[in-house]
Amino acid sequence: MNIDLGGRTAIISGSTGGIGLAIARGLARANADVVIAGRSQKSLDAALAELREQGGSGQIHGVVADLGTAAGAETLFAAHPRADILVNNLGIYDDVDFFDVADSEWTRFYDTNVLSGVRLARHYAPGMVEKGWGRILFISSESGIAIPADMINYGVTKAANLAVSHGLAKRLAGTGVTVNAVLPGPTLTDGVAALVADAAQASGRSIREEADNFVRTARPSSIIQRAADVDEVAHLAVYLASPYSSATTGAALRVDGGVVDSLAI
Repeated sequence: MNIDLGGRTAIISGSTGGIGLAIARGLARANADVVIAGRSQKSLDAALAELREQGGSGQIHGVVADLGTAAGAETLFAAHPRADILVNNLGIYDDVDFFDVADSEWTRFYDTNVLSGVRLARHYAPGMVEKGWGRILFISSESGIAIPADMINYGVTKAANLAVSHGLAKRLAGTGVTVNAVLPGPTLTDGVAALVADAAQASGRSIREEADNFVRTARPSSIIQRAADVDEVAHLAVYLASPYSSATTGAALRVDGGVVDSLAI
């Protein structure tokens, strides 16, 4: 399958590292014009340098903006008012007990993980409808359907991503714009690497070995019995951003390694 997104503009939030950057890489290789955003010029410049080495024919752009805020979203809109593909990847997580999470943290998680995608979709979807073609993706999580006891606020926001994406798909019925959610499972991102770094040092295992051990012990239902790589998640996102996915909308597609033990979602 040869995916060619030449002439399409893709905007990816939360895209200077991890899954977001991997999706940006995949879209750049597919010749899309790619726009990434980051909160610091340093991280943005590093990501832009990497993307420009991917070999695609599209242009690569970057915006310094905190897309977890309304002001940051407006900065992005001013620089890049239209898009054909929108990937709402921005998200934060933490393993904090329910009884230790203050109202302010609930609000911060909701603003970043939910409202950021709502704002971007609300702005970019009308332009897609005008053109009769568009792709909107929400990067949710298996934690959105199997809420973890130690990350309840995170799980709640990821469940909200599923609700928004499914409802927006129905709102855009018949327009040529599809809306879907991607549900990664445990994935070896920079954030996960940092979380297991101390355990890896104590055990003498590598970061990869420690991440895989975490999956086997904390997510024993995993069928692949390891953490996914970011590119494995990105491959699904790139397909959903392509013309080949035209009959897939309103869906929640898992790339969780089989962590969720279910015949359906």
